[in-house]
Amino acid sequence: MIQSLNTKVDLVVDATALTGLTDYGKIMIGDKAFEFYNSRDSRKFIQIPWEEVDLVVASVLLKGKWIPRYAIKTKKNVTFTFSSKEAKKVLRAVRKYVDPSHMLQSLSFFDVVKRAVLSRFKKSWSKNKEEGGIIKWKFH
Repeated sequence: MIQSLNTKVDLVVDATALTGLTDYGKIMIGDKAFEFYNSRDSRKFIQIPWEEVDLVVASVLLKGKWIPRYAIKTKKNVTFTFSSKEAKKVLRAVRKYVDPSHMLQSLSFFDVVKRAVLSRFKKSWSKNKEEGGIIKWKFH
């Protein structure tokens, strides 16, 4: 049987862990840790103590009206991605234990495309400067 790390529970909600395969279960947020328990297999669980949480990244769509998924990145560079119907409640409960400056909004699709285009121009511009200042746009 699995022993919970929490002594006091703030929120329990149905959720999905987006690991290699999709696991359905419950998220439990308490005073000591963020925990996910699989509803079918009791051996599949994730327990993340609050001291190990480095970042919480949320994918926000429709100007904050819909949060399809959120991820917890640990200090050991491991990222766990979760999804639930009540994502705002989960993130509000997590905010009690994680510094709000460590809670981020992920980049949108257009931000990713914009960065890619700008990085192409920066690379070609710096190469042209090194070649003697002749401006020729090169695309790779």
